[in-house]
Amino acid sequence: MSDHVDVPEDHPRHDSLLTRHRIEDGVDRGITSRQGLIAQGRGEAYDYLLGERTIPSADEAERAAAAQLLLADHPVLSVNGNVAALVPEEMVELAEVVGAELEVNLFNRTEERVAAIAEYLHEHGAGEVKGLRADGRIPGLSHERAKVDSDGIGDADVVLVPLEDGDRAEALAATGKVEIVIDLNPLSRSAQSAAIPVVDNIVRAVPNITRHARELADAPRDELEAIVADFDREAALAAAERAIRTGGDGEE
Repeated sequence: MSDHVDVPEDHPRHDSLLTRHRIEDGVDRGITSRQGLIAQGRGEAYDYLLGERTIPSADEAERAAAAQLLLADHPVLSVNGNVAALVPEEMVELAEVVGAELEVNLFNRTEERVAAIAEYLHEHGAGEVKGLRADGRIPGLSHERAKVDSDGIGDADVVLVPLEDGDRAEALAATGKVEIVIDLNPLSRSAQSAAIPVVDNIVRAVPNITRHARELADAPRDELEAIVADFDREAALAAAERAIRTGGDGEE
């Protein structure tokens, strides 16, 4: 990833501009689709409204997500082009901490992009990366976007799907899997479909989930189950919507 861009550290949009450059670099590498540039801009607008910070309800969701991943028998972290461009090393670290597999899963799927993303994850420390075989399908979806590995997402009981498109998030949730979604828009179908919706910027959310997972790594199972049971998805979505409407100040 090229972080050598001419953005002064005291620029008020420093972090945002670096993130944009990572997406641009992803397009140049053949990892991110051009449509990913549009998706990034849309998410960035919501982040501005949230005050570019992790609001309390999002942190609670991130803790519940960590607990749910630790409880899982077969957790899988889904990686698309934007995710690979923005947080490749962070996704690899999270997978290691919670014992999850990584799987490349794309809306605009080509074998070249899948291979490029898998190789990029390998460069950032990943071992096996699923998604290349794509011998399974998500029911209710057509075309390439339905493809998954049958022994990856197809067999998972818990799936983290960051920056997912709405109809695939809905279809995945309909299979009965526990779905954790990272999405800055609490009104999106992706967030609305999730058992645990994390309304936060992925560059903050993934490290936060990892931090919580490390803190909970030795917790007894009943404590993890209580954390998940106590999480109120509807309240979290409502809190995020209030925060967006009030510029990030309406939650406290």
